[in-house]
Amino acid sequence: MSNVTWHARAVALLAVLPLVAAIPAPTGDAGTVNDAKPPQPAITPSPVQNNPSPIIQRGIISDVENDVNSILSGLGSDIPTWVASGVPNFFQGFPTGDSVASSLGLKSSDLAALPTNVLNIDPYANWTKSGWNVRFHGNVYKQPNTSRSELDRLANVFLVGTNIKDLPPSEQDQARNLTAEIFVVQQPHVAVNTIHLEPSPSQGASGQPGGGGSSNTTGGVQSVTLPYNTTAEGDFDVFVPIKSNGLTAGNETSAIQRLNTYVEGASIGNSTAYLVPPTGLTVISDIDDILRITKIYEPKEGLLNSFAKAFTPWENMPEIYANWSSKIPHMHFHYLTTTPEQVTRNYMSFIYSTYPGGSFDTRPLNFSDVSATLSIRKFLLKKIFETFPQRKFILVADTSNSDVMRDYPEMVTDFPGQVQCIFLRNTSATDSGDKFPYDTSGFKNISQDKFMFFVNADDLTNLDIENGQCYNHSIPQNLTFSYQGLPFGLSKHNGAGQPVVGRYNLWTLAASIVVAAVMFS
Repeated sequence: MSNVTWHARAVALLAVLPLVAAIPAPTGDAGTVNDAKPPQPAITPSPVQNNPSPIIQRGIISDVENDVNSILSGLGSDIPTWVASGVPNFFQGFPTGDSVASSLGLKSSDLAALPTNVLNIDPYANWTKSGWNVRFHGNVYKQPNTSRSELDRLANVFLVGTNIKDLPPSEQDQARNLTAEIFVVQQPHVAVNTIHLEPSPSQGASGQPGGGGSSNTTGGVQSVTLPYNTTAEGDFDVFVPIKSNGLTAGNETSAIQRLNTYVEGASIGNSTAYLVPPTGLTVISDIDDILRITKIYEPKEGLLNSFAKAFTPWENMPEIYANWSSKIPHMHFHYLTTTPEQVTRNYMSFIYSTYPGGSFDTRPLNFSDVSATLSIRKFLLKKIFETFPQRKFILVADTSNSDVMRDYPEMVTDFPGQVQCIFLRNTSATDSGDKFPYDTSGFKNISQDKFMFFVNADDLTNLDIENGQCYNHSIPQNLTFSYQGLPFGLSKHNGAGQPVVGRYNLWTLAASIVVAAVMFS
């Protein structure tokens, strides 16, 4: 067995030991079931100020708390987070800045000679009394000239149990390209140069209406300069008011207007801004295991699917989204993933070649530990809800994300009247590889008409989502509003027509986690 495999196994086992040690051994009758819940991760408040308009002021979160327990030891990463969050979040704790420069042996003179790149993430814009405000966000970095042999070595760290040389040529190329995107050097405290804006042609999913965009945008040609330098991690995130210059006012149209944006002086740095009117319908969609096949709950396969294999849509979800886009012409699509910024381009490329175009959100670099990872989705959700207080939202994801299972139902109570529908794919009902439990208790006081746990993409067909039809009555739910999808026969039911349980033995669950750690390593 390779050293990487043994190391991954040791890390997983070390990570679960505190959980097992904290759980008392069974006492009394061996058949007694403890009336308790699984151990919950501590969730600290987001380090970002909750304000939808000014620049995000981000703190620096240490991601080097325990290098000895790190798969990427010495590169600024921390222990795997799946023990706390319920899924193996292998896109976690990537090396950044000085860690990358040090690991690649880069000198300051080497970095100075490299061109500046900008990850300019597709923004949304809202309409206010002062006009359109565009939320520019992304990262400024430099891409080292890393040799092929070095990229192979680094890629093998991520491809646990697989050597890049054993992959087909196309998958080798993708693994190297993605590894190169991860090992970049962020540029802290630098000015983001002038951003040019101009009308954008139709894009995404065969030029469909709505998010994909076929409405003609006129005007908006101009240049803007961001008012703040990048953060310590090279991030920028700020709403900037722009001039109309022929754009239609947001209170005079229901259509999405689109502007191409390009950062001056950057070899890469283009995106599309989506100018979203105050009222209408927005789909906020996760990507992994709902729009594409990832199997994030099976680390080895999830790593291959994310680092090497071509992104593949899950079932006929592209058809579902295309149908929504064509039937609701002015629908806004917003793609929200907690994948770190370094791998965002692969995600955006996949979305815009397969689904209707739309704005995008990802996890900023400072959100690098467990508590921050578990708070970032809620922060980004609140940001867009607060930015568009009169719009209604359709939330789409899957049950393998513990933060989704917590945050989605909370949006119903936190923002009354704004959540139109919640759709969650029940991965454990159809995929035997999903061994992680999920908590449905947040949905207990929400009307069944507002949400649905579904099994196949076709379960979403023929729903009148525009008028609030969110539940396909042919899909049984069978929820007891507690933990579901428990392993080793502990469940009586499993959601969406599958068995569900509300109580189980914590000691047995802890043992199953240890077994899973060994298997997944």
